[in-house]
Amino acid sequence: MGVLSVVRHRGRVADPISLQRALACAEDRVSALKAQLAQLCGPERPLTPLPRPIRIWMDGAFDMMHYGHANAFRQGRALGTHLVVGVNDDASISACKGPPLMDDAERLEMVRSCKWVDEVVPHVPYVMSDEYVRWVIETYRIDYVVHGDDPCIVEGRDVYESAQKIGKYRTIPRTEGVSTTEIVGRMLQITEDPAPRRLNFFSRAPQPALYVPRESKFMTTSVMLNRFADGTRPPPTGARVVFVSGAWDMFHAGHVAFLEAARALGDYLLVGVHNDAIVNRRRRNQFPVMNLNERTLSVLSCRHVDDVLIDPPLNLTREMIASLKIATVVHGTGHDDTHTIDASDPYEVPKEMGIFVKLPQQRPLNVQCVVERIRLNHERLASKVKRKAVAEQEYYTNRYGF
Repeated sequence: MGVLSVVRHRGRVADPISLQRALACAEDRVSALKAQLAQLCGPERPLTPLPRPIRIWMDGAFDMMHYGHANAFRQGRALGTHLVVGVNDDASISACKGPPLMDDAERLEMVRSCKWVDEVVPHVPYVMSDEYVRWVIETYRIDYVVHGDDPCIVEGRDVYESAQKIGKYRTIPRTEGVSTTEIVGRMLQITEDPAPRRLNFFSRAPQPALYVPRESKFMTTSVMLNRFADGTRPPPTGARVVFVSGAWDMFHAGHVAFLEAARALGDYLLVGVHNDAIVNRRRRNQFPVMNLNERTLSVLSCRHVDDVLIDPPLNLTREMIASLKIATVVHGTGHDDTHTIDASDPYEVPKEMGIFVKLPQQRPLNVQCVVERIRLNHERLASKVKRKAVAEQEYYTNRYGF
């Protein structure tokens, strides 16, 4: 009998005697493994010490967190073995950049949900003093402070000047073609054109022009998809597979909370990401804000997700459920895809099979809430987007010489 089965029986913690037996069993196993290792190495082959952990620090506001942020975390962690991320608080961001769209709790939840982040530190100042940098390095045993290769200047001072002075600073390539400013710019277009646009593919009446996905400046290569798919695996034999599907547009804390709750219903979470045409047909205005490739990367970066099904059928079939070994199909009451013109029920088959579960809304946040926050701050954000666009053009000019 394994140690875990000794310690726990049907979900209940065992009594002290059982725990002592489990501990003795574990100690015997450790001793046996040490003996085997000693025989393999022998006196002429001393054990090679394990490499020292390399601890990386990254920090930022991470407002409207997107797959560009996640890719930065991936690159940062690749420079070491443990990634600590500091998240600026609302007051610090407001003083330097203006109030963020997402509050402290929402931004912290998004950073914690990224599968490349090992540890999160809240309430980090946007501009770190020399004393604060030294405190961070000593407290969290940091080897390198990491940031993108684009300059971060506030009031004429490089935010990472302190780390550079002591030789602890490293840079990573910026994820080109995506930024919070660029994404906010897309959403500003929606708030400027509030007229609903729904398409009915079954009507013979003259229809509006078909939705044309926005041209993404981000180059989604197979290499990048493979990097984001790091850690995905097929479900183990006998695993209870949970399936959810949706748009996952503007991937946010509401999505993360829902996926975490869905994952708790089984052993393996498979997430379907619908294509742009389906999302537009089932939603309003100029949605989706982000295209299929961008939304897929966002979902793949979430630690609660085991794998992604790209462009699944809208209506689940028995064949699909059987081939993917799906045991539970989940939908949320506060899901972003509630607007629909389809007469059919996408979940008719799983309901008939008795494997459909509806989860209550985990967090009062969806894409419409985000759009409303953009609308209320339209003038300020439009001005900020215009300023940042100039700065980003300067970045590309300096980098590529045009």
